[in-house]
Amino acid sequence: MNIGVLVSGTGSNLEAMIRERVPIALVIADRECRALEIASHAGIPTELVERADFGANFDRVWYTEKLVRILERHSIHLVAMAGFMTFLSKEIFEKFDGHIVNTHPSLLPLYKGNRAVEDALTAGATETGCTIHIATENLDDGKILAQERVPIMPGDNVEILHERIKEAEHRLYPKILKDILSGNLAL
Repeated sequence: MNIGVLVSGTGSNLEAMIRERVPIALVIADRECRALEIASHAGIPTELVERADFGANFDRVWYTEKLVRILERHSIHLVAMAGFMTFLSKEIFEKFDGHIVNTHPSLLPLYKGNRAVEDALTAGATETGCTIHIATENLDDGKILAQERVPIMPGDNVEILHERIKEAEHRLYPKILKDILSGNLAL
């Protein structure tokens, strides 16, 4: 099963996958980022499908269809979103139905969206964590595959707490992907 990883940023989850020997066939980024350098250094093919528009005129369907064509060209069967910050249209979820995995920095269904860590702190929660789930057309929805709890400590701010959540993601995400590949976890 060929895995394609979608990235947008520093690539820390990608680094964890590589370190844990998750067999990655392709890395695609929506912008120039460190994750592309990590993939290239590891000898993993990369594609940049750059977003020129982050405003209201962004053609989400065109962008998604272009991404799907690249994934198909590389015979990708499982898509792992690793900090990918572009919300995609239904076409990818129809094509890879149930075979798109995402990580999110909260214990879903709590604190959906890109402010999850800040929202947990603002709510006065005593714990949060990370969730590995099947991505769907609905933001931070879909079947939960695994979660790991992370305590919120006195004095935590968004950056400190997010780093602790990333440590949990780096343990859990590669394990779940390897469990899917080995057949120990059904999608």
